[in-house]
Amino acid sequence: MRAFFQRFREVLETHELSLAGITTDGSPLYPVPITDVFGEVPHQVCEFHVIAELTKAVLNAVAKVRKALAATMPKLGRGRPSKATQRLARRRKRIQARIADLFQHRHLFVRHELTPGEKKTLHRITRGQPELRALREIMDGAYRLFDRRCRTETALDKLAKRRRRVGRFKKVGQTLKKLFSPNVEKALTFLDDSLLPATSNAVERGNRRHRKMQKSVYRVRTYERIVERIALDMQRDGRAPGRTRTATALHLARTG
Repeated sequence: MRAFFQRFREVLETHELSLAGITTDGSPLYPVPITDVFGEVPHQVCEFHVIAELTKAVLNAVAKVRKALAATMPKLGRGRPSKATQRLARRRKRIQARIADLFQHRHLFVRHELTPGEKKTLHRITRGQPELRALREIMDGAYRLFDRRCRTETALDKLAKRRRRVGRFKKVGQTLKKLFSPNVEKALTFLDDSLLPATSNAVERGNRRHRKMQKSVYRVRTYERIVERIALDMQRDGRAPGRTRTATALHLARTG
């Protein structure tokens, strides 16, 4: 990685350009080489990767709650329950229904926006489980952290409050260790820099496009052809605004 960044710096110097900031996906491979080659340059961790890690952690926490509920189900013998065990059978059925609801509606804990009906469903399936409602509050707070209208200092204060909120619930606190990762702070760097992108989606899209191309077009696998393809992509991206204006004008002409 250090050799790659050194070559990148040489290219920038050749074109008389300077690096104002860098966005990565949060891999531990990057911080040390970036500091060694570029110094104290603003380092932004991709917002998308941080949200994806938090989403996975919240879903794991919900799965942990389901597993804990399953452990509380009373054990019954085989066959139809007797009069003495009917109450236990009803309790077991209620717990099974609750576990099924948590699994079926698990997406409600991580979805960005909820409709009134979905909020009502979430309130019903989390009744008596404050740690589950805290998970939804944590995701709401995480989405609000990355609002461009907010400054980094304010976002860090909100993050500290969310971390204290998680610490109150021992059942899910260990599962949400990702909320305490230093990458979360780095993902908020873009709030004070309008030129720094919040995500690395543009690069990720290009990588996916080239990987797909390598599978279908054999000659693109060589280094020279990959360089040519990247040059074509850069040229296409540079002409994107003009294509958009042309398409809009044609659409308006067709519709009158």
